[in-house]
Amino acid sequence: MNLARLLLVLLECSTFAARAAELRVMSFNLWHGGDAGKQPLSQTAEVIRAAKADIIGLQETGGYEMEKGSGRPDNGRKLADLLGWHYFDQGERTGILSRYPIVTNTPRKWGVSVRIAPGREVMMFNVHLAHAPYQPYQLAGIPYSNGRFIKTAAEAVDEARKARGEQVERLLVDLKPALASGKPVFLTGDFNEPSSLDWTARAAAAGRKPVAVEYPSTLAVMKTGMRDAYRTAHPDELTHPGNTWTPTTRPDDPKDRHDRIDFVFFAGPNVTVKRCDVVGESSNSADIAVIPYPSDHRAVVATIELND
Repeated sequence: MNLARLLLVLLECSTFAARAAELRVMSFNLWHGGDAGKQPLSQTAEVIRAAKADIIGLQETGGYEMEKGSGRPDNGRKLADLLGWHYFDQGERTGILSRYPIVTNTPRKWGVSVRIAPGREVMMFNVHLAHAPYQPYQLAGIPYSNGRFIKTAAEAVDEARKARGEQVERLLVDLKPALASGKPVFLTGDFNEPSSLDWTARAAAAGRKPVAVEYPSTLAVMKTGMRDAYRTAHPDELTHPGNTWTPTTRPDDPKDRHDRIDFVFFAGPNVTVKRCDVVGESSNSADIAVIPYPSDHRAVVATIELND
């Protein structure tokens, strides 16, 4: 091979390397800023390091008041300082944490633009939807926040819409323009609601779920064209339930129900999910274990490949 040809090949390889990027996008409910788990904030940071995350949607960023009337500290910002990262406070104790610069935010603060390289930006959205009434508990007859007991899939859908429908509609107002931009778009969140991809007729027939339910919040997101990263990497809901709620009770606890309610969604041209992992308290229930684990939600981290 002559020198000119060699230089051309090297240039093509370097151009491809520059255009290919890998991101690890994470959803992580801190559990009252990490304070409820009675662990130092450094242990919450250790979860992020173990996940090797690049951009994280945080829920429950507010820690406990140090003294009455002092206000709840924003432990999301404290995490950013601890890691030396960038941070955007979305309000309502949610935030976006990024090792890359955060350029701007959407009008209603549901999302931000993140510059991952010169001339390359991705959009990152994050939500924490209403925790009650919680339909899996309503269907199982488990008392929780005065939620009425229900029996049918139609009732579950109706209760979910009443609880979270307005929030989802407001999210979509900010989300849809980002999806139309052609940029890679990610959405993380504690939806406090399962997915129709898990509560299937097959899962109900296997006794994993009481009934098949087309839960509306995740369904509304997927109808925009976004895809569920965990179900993309693990399409079988029986062999890979991916439960994120909750590591604080045993899987066979008759007074609880365990489900996947924390998500990473993705959209955009040339966006590929290489893998998606659950981060939690033990290797028996998570792909990445951190001991002691500081939250009552397992986290989810998706490894994303971006190509121009």
